[in-house]
Amino acid sequence: MWKRTIPFKVDIAGVIEIMGSSLYSRIDTPIRELIQNGHDAIMRRRTADLEYSGRIDVVQNVDRGTITFSDDGIGLTAEEAESYLGTLGIGITGILKGRQGLEAAEHNTGSGDDLIGQFGIGLFSAFMLADRLSVESLSVAGGEAVRWEAGPGTEIQLSQGTRTTPGTEITLTLKKHLEKFASEEQLLEFAIKQFADFIPIPIHINGASARVNVIQAAWFDSTLQRSDVEMEIASYFDESPLDVIPIHTASPVTIQGALYVSPQRTPGFTDDSVVAATIRRMVISRNIQDLLPPWASFLRGILELPDCSPTASREDLVRDQHFELTRRVLSDAIFEHFEELAQQQPERLEAIVNWHRFTLAGSALAEPLLRKILRDSYRFLTSDGELTFDEILKKSEADPIAESEAEYVIWCNADRRQEAYLSELFRSGQSICVHAIRSFEEGLLAALIADTTDAIVDLRIASPSSPGFAESILGMHDLEEATPDWQEYFDASEVKVSIASFATSQPVMAFLNERYELSKTLESLKNTGDIPRGFQRLIDAHFDAAPAGQNEVILNRQHRLIGRALSKGTRSPLANVTRLLVHNALQSAGAQTPRGAKSQLADDLDWIAEMLWGRD
Repeated sequence: MWKRTIPFKVDIAGVIEIMGSSLYSRIDTPIRELIQNGHDAIMRRRTADLEYSGRIDVVQNVDRGTITFSDDGIGLTAEEAESYLGTLGIGITGILKGRQGLEAAEHNTGSGDDLIGQFGIGLFSAFMLADRLSVESLSVAGGEAVRWEAGPGTEIQLSQGTRTTPGTEITLTLKKHLEKFASEEQLLEFAIKQFADFIPIPIHINGASARVNVIQAAWFDSTLQRSDVEMEIASYFDESPLDVIPIHTASPVTIQGALYVSPQRTPGFTDDSVVAATIRRMVISRNIQDLLPPWASFLRGILELPDCSPTASREDLVRDQHFELTRRVLSDAIFEHFEELAQQQPERLEAIVNWHRFTLAGSALAEPLLRKILRDSYRFLTSDGELTFDEILKKSEADPIAESEAEYVIWCNADRRQEAYLSELFRSGQSICVHAIRSFEEGLLAALIADTTDAIVDLRIASPSSPGFAESILGMHDLEEATPDWQEYFDASEVKVSIASFATSQPVMAFLNERYELSKTLESLKNTGDIPRGFQRLIDAHFDAAPAGQNEVILNRQHRLIGRALSKGTRSPLANVTRLLVHNALQSAGAQTPRGAKSQLADDLDWIAEMLWGRD
């Protein structure tokens, strides 16, 4: 038996490769990391000197192919440079924030509350851009300056530096194929604005007097008017918000910032709800997912989230208990805002709902709180104009004589082809018809009815097969199914035939069944082999569980021609005329004509011509 203690060996080139290919997603990430180092150094110096402000400078040198990052922060002693700069995974910020334990923290002073970094890997990310890295630093505590220099290998050179003022200067000698970062100022400016636009320290490029970062943003200030926030959001994001939701909470988590309703319509539910997040004003990501409710894909904005933790790459947030709590607080704040809008500015809420109708209607199917908001702000098309659900309910009181249980009966049409026809029918009576013809509306209407627990509400399809429709809406009486011989006579038309008495001016009424029409279209596609097998199995299972039904036709026994045809039977010449009238009614309603019915129609027309004029 034997054992041996050996030290860990680190392949620096390998670690850099991992950073570039797996940890960081962007080649300009080192710019963020080095600015972050300067930020933390300045914030540490500010805690000891309240009159000190600090700044960061980034300078390009085209001739040498270098970028230099300078700060006038707390600086490093030679001992600190040796301990922290050359050890992957240990950083002063991480120690101050408690990540390396209490023992290490005892040797350092200051608070980590305003610091960003914590993992001790930021400096090494510079090797993604550079072949060589040098650091010149002088501690504000005094002593001599130190120079730290390294390439991508394992050896580090430490020597006496030449810096004469407190702070740190980091110079990257860029790789040949990345020397554009030393010549193209817009690349640096873009990266700085992407990552560090809001950190409370001015950043200057190439000695310019004007800083490149914004620093102050109205949405982080809880004292400003909403109109000021709205104007600044419009300017920064280059789009005019439909509404702004300032969010400033201190408990149970701290959140500062604002969300806004984007005027950009989200095309579908594949879009994620995303928001920009900062921690101590450094942008972690402009596309944080899972933080906003899934239905709120039209919301954008920036939020300062000091209680959340960044991942090691600092490109996302850790999904821990703080993230989950922040998510719940944001969800509550968004719902509260829209509820307040419903009370104080209902017209504005209606405009938002109308603009993002597709997303909201679909999402509300699974969100009871969202349905509560839409109840008085989402307008359905009806035979009496556009109405909210509560307005529809008021106009849908059931006839207590005809209805023994339902207090309200809502008639619904989901077929766009019958919108004008049914609207005309309903305008002559006391009831209204809801045209749930846009995406998700039929399901939303049913869900809103299910939410109405203080009354019995019955949702019925505007069709003769629905209870009460023929009598109360169409004014029919004595409705009955056609006899088998008449039903068989119309088999080729694939319709359900009924007989009733109604206004003598109309011989036939036709009503379409949207599911039936859809089933015939899908059957046609199935026969041509255009539907993949997996989808076809789902379609078959759906219609097996809920049969499609048929289009419906009602023959008016009060009409002179129809009454005479019914009395003479299916062998009478008037039966052919009746079948022609049924075909006309179905076609006018927008029904597809089955192949067998087309052939039968031609025969009927020939027969009628023969009866009128005789054979040639």
